[in-house]
Amino acid sequence: MEKQLAVLGKYFGYSEFRQGQSEIISRTLNGEDVLGVMPTGAGKSICYQIPALMLEGTAIVISPLISLMKDQVSGLCQAGVRACLLNSSLSAAGQRDVITRAAAGEFKLLYVAPERLLMDDFADLASRMRISAITVDEAHCVSQWGQDFRPSYLDIPVFVGRLKERPPISAFTATATNRVKGDIAGLLGLRSPYTISTGFDRKNLFFSVLRPKDKMKETEKYLDAHIGKSGIVYCATRRAVEEVCAALCAKGHAATRYHAGLSDAERATNQEDFLYDRKTVMVATNAFGMGIDKSNVGFVIHYNMPKNIESYYQEAGRAGRDGSPADCLLLYSGMDVRTNRFLIMKSIEGNEELTPEIRESLMQKDEELLKAMVWYSTSADCLRERILRYFGEQPPGYCGNCSNCLGNYETVDVSLEARKIISCVYRLRERNRSFGKTVVAQILHGDANQKISGQGLDTLSTYGIMRDTPVRKICGIIEHLVRLGHLYATGGQYPVIELGQSYAEVTRDNKQILMKSVKYAEPLAKPPAKGLAAGDGAAQTAARQTELYERLRALRSRLASEAKIPAFHVFSDATLHAICAMLPTDGEEFLKVPGVGQRKNEMYGAAFTDEVKMHIDADRPQAEKALAEQ
Repeated sequence: MEKQLAVLGKYFGYSEFRQGQSEIISRTLNGEDVLGVMPTGAGKSICYQIPALMLEGTAIVISPLISLMKDQVSGLCQAGVRACLLNSSLSAAGQRDVITRAAAGEFKLLYVAPERLLMDDFADLASRMRISAITVDEAHCVSQWGQDFRPSYLDIPVFVGRLKERPPISAFTATATNRVKGDIAGLLGLRSPYTISTGFDRKNLFFSVLRPKDKMKETEKYLDAHIGKSGIVYCATRRAVEEVCAALCAKGHAATRYHAGLSDAERATNQEDFLYDRKTVMVATNAFGMGIDKSNVGFVIHYNMPKNIESYYQEAGRAGRDGSPADCLLLYSGMDVRTNRFLIMKSIEGNEELTPEIRESLMQKDEELLKAMVWYSTSADCLRERILRYFGEQPPGYCGNCSNCLGNYETVDVSLEARKIISCVYRLRERNRSFGKTVVAQILHGDANQKISGQGLDTLSTYGIMRDTPVRKICGIIEHLVRLGHLYATGGQYPVIELGQSYAEVTRDNKQILMKSVKYAEPLAKPPAKGLAAGDGAAQTAARQTELYERLRALRSRLASEAKIPAFHVFSDATLHAICAMLPTDGEEFLKVPGVGQRKNEMYGAAFTDEVKMHIDADRPQAEKALAEQ
């Protein structure tokens, strides 16, 4: 343990491990296979980077995206670790140079994509290297039940089987159900792996779901209240990205865009602008973000609902990676469900690698996952509890850090409304008809549109029996009845509402149906804490720390610009806050700051401690004056 802590402190600047890290490192050093399920921001990379530094030879890290590899390698080099990547972003000469140096044992970590493993040049390199360990990052990609299935991940056990000597293998993912964990262990051929899940809860994240009439206005409202904060706005389609980004730029926000329809050059430029804080808001499809270790992301807004909880939690988890408080906001509408069904069908039908059987299996699986996401988005229960229960945990029903827990809810009896709704669905079935929830709600509300009158739906006995209830509220009760199993929503792009297995419990047995109802609109973000009075000494101290923090941020930006690296690769926001609290004035004190390792102390220590000393010196005259007045 002492050796592990020494390596942790030397390269990464921390004095203790987070939950699960030490156990995983020890097992790997002992030659065992490992399966780690750790939420984004929990420190997965430390779990395989420290063994790589302590073992003889080179560790191979299998990673799915070029941007992920570049980010990790850049951060490691800043910490003084010999690491490199081998992928298509390098020129032919560059690839040959990496292969030559890797074969000579120059690197402790070598990052590669799964598609390269079975290439002849890499097979030859692997036969000449001393491979200390193999790590599979984003390991859920091996499973058809994971949210980013990559058939090339199935090549990993083939590659391992061709090695002269099998090294310990570790696999990591941020989100995995029990089914996905079983797939990871089985499909990667892990041998009796030490399996650990450190829990999925990210206590620093505030979760909020809104159903706004105007998503653009809600987004602008949030950004106007958080000027200068770095964040991501996720959209379901390229068109939405273009529209949202243009609208935000027109309002004066420093926004940029990212989606697969842009050229490689523009995507790279826009991503760099975001990473280097030249643009504070990234508007993107889910093509952006996997492996982007930008520590100062203060919010993630989902302009559209994602297709499953795994994707949502992974994308939302890109906020607050340094442990600072951050907001995760979801703007939901019923149209999001239809959009996701279309995107799911398009992605599966367009994948020529899939057999018809796998296509059918994926379609059914994605429909189940989409339903779980809809339930999360429309629930009045604790949002954090919904997420954690999905991943198999048993959390309390109140977290105090989500919009549902902080909203002013009341439990209401909707038994009468439920019987009316089920009766309407029953009458439709008698006519061999079925419709989506909106049409069912419109019938009950007594709407006189062409679709209803043209099909004779206004002659139903249940037509207009809920005229005093808004269509939106009727839809909410229908969703609640679907969650309870009294109604059933079919799959497909255009789902319809049918009777559930237990509908008779409501209509015949008069079962009471209770439902949470909000008294006022949910808060878009967590209400800010009440500030101290302007004359309060604590408030003055906080103001001075804020002033120092901004000076340190400016220094960090200058140093990062000179080194041509993202600012957070110099130090994270959390480390800057720690400097403000600890006020180190020399290299020895600076090394005690979390996130400051030996290499970074050598590179940046003098500049940052000089800034701290100037801050302290500026405070001295005020302190001496106050002392003289006493």
